[in-house]
Amino acid sequence: MLEVIPGILEKDWNEIERKIELVKSFAKVIHIDIIDGKFAPNTTFLDPAPFTKYTKDIFFELHMMVEDPIKYLKPFAVAGFKRFLGQIEKMPDQAEFVAQGELLGKVGLALDGPTDLSAIKIPYGDLDCVLVMTIKAGESGKTFKPEYLKKVEMLKQVQHDIKIEIDGGVNDQTIVIAKNAGATRFVANSFLFNSEDPQEQYNLLKTIVEK
Repeated sequence: MLEVIPGILEKDWNEIERKIELVKSFAKVIHIDIIDGKFAPNTTFLDPAPFTKYTKDIFFELHMMVEDPIKYLKPFAVAGFKRFLGQIEKMPDQAEFVAQGELLGKVGLALDGPTDLSAIKIPYGDLDCVLVMTIKAGESGKTFKPEYLKKVEMLKQVQHDIKIEIDGGVNDQTIVIAKNAGATRFVANSFLFNSEDPQEQYNLLKTIVEK
């Protein structure tokens, strides 16, 4: 199953809520990015509590671009998040992260654009998915880098049934390249929210991937 997922990366709750309200009527899943200022130079909104207003009705996934993402699992699970994607670059123990995450919901590992696939030390079969960044992690609105899709192709060869999520620079052109490489989930941020009609853009991406 191919999925288009709205992605939200923001510093304040009002802007996050505005975007949730824009997509909640049509999005089955919403992807929330968090950054702690240590993984990348910018910082996002980090408080899970306000999300409880929405998590009963919508499936939320958390993308943790943070130092030691295991610390964020429980608080966001309590707030109702169902899937947890941790960047491995500042993750001290992948096995422990996956084990803890599986107790709370679905869990996947995320690779920054330049990070090699061999950096994942967990059997792919133990993961809900692998997220491959198609930009440098931590920055919204950057240009899609097709060379990072090599990892998607390699993953598909090793484990053909694995779910692969891509995040960064997704639009009506790049989504085709990513789909052809083997990606199955597509996180779209700027392409949706910088338009006058996010639902129209979402439907366009959905139509493209379902062709």
